[in-house]
Amino acid sequence: MECMGFSMLPEGCVSTILSFTSPPDACKSSLVSSIFRAAAESDVVWERFLPADYHDILSRLVEPLVVSSKKELFLRLCEPTLIDGGNKRFRLEKWSGKTSYLLSARELSITWSHDPVHWRWTSVPESRFSEVVELKTVCRLEIYGKIRTQMLSPNTKYGAYLIIKISNRAYGLDLMPSEISVEVSNSTEIIYGTAYLRCSDSKKKQMQRLFHGNCREMLRTTRVVEGDGRSVPCERGDGWMEVELGDFFNGDQGDDEEVKMSLREVKGYHLKGGLIIEGIEVRPKDSRKLCVC
Repeated sequence: MECMGFSMLPEGCVSTILSFTSPPDACKSSLVSSIFRAAAESDVVWERFLPADYHDILSRLVEPLVVSSKKELFLRLCEPTLIDGGNKRFRLEKWSGKTSYLLSARELSITWSHDPVHWRWTSVPESRFSEVVELKTVCRLEIYGKIRTQMLSPNTKYGAYLIIKISNRAYGLDLMPSEISVEVSNSTEIIYGTAYLRCSDSKKKQMQRLFHGNCREMLRTTRVVEGDGRSVPCERGDGWMEVELGDFFNGDQGDDEEVKMSLREVKGYHLKGGLIIEGIEVRPKDSRKLCVC
């Protein structure tokens, strides 16, 4: 009887009800009846799942989208899409409609990155951007990124992740832990910790330990310990690794704050190289792998 009652509701009313659910729920509801199926395809439903600033995002796309409905637009934006001249990648979470951004290396502030003695800008086929940057040699490793909270979904906990590779020629990256931090302006809370940029190849690590053994002994007495937890690069499904820099909660967007993210190793004074940086990803921490019809 309840199902029959819902089936008697006007399609517009059903669409309004479905717009207060989630994208997966709207898809599932299309199996209930023909009225629900029509309502689940409605622009009223899918426009509510789009971010409030989606018109601005569309104006910044590298390649314009041609779509016939808000549902199609939502699904297209769930695919990684380049914006801002190809220097950022945007996508929506399929299960929630929440926004994620990947800031390219060109969007970051990296000490001496414009000096070809220290860094090399290059392209790699597995990157989503036209350029990545490879560390040749520095004694001070400083990587900074920033993003505005208004670009992100409200009432959401976000994580910031440095996307990297470590080349076969890497050296000196894990002799000392790097300092990592995430800070929101006008907030008293600063998330900070340490991370080791370790090589993934055990043989390379053995050679590195042998080569830098004397240096390591010299640095051992000055090693910095900040807390019990330390991050190490984690393998991603796209061939890259990521280091979590920290997390933060984006509130109801009453204010547009600046989020600052960083990784620094400036205390060792030893040379290091072989780090390849694609960018920093800012994504919801409760991301799920759910499919949308």
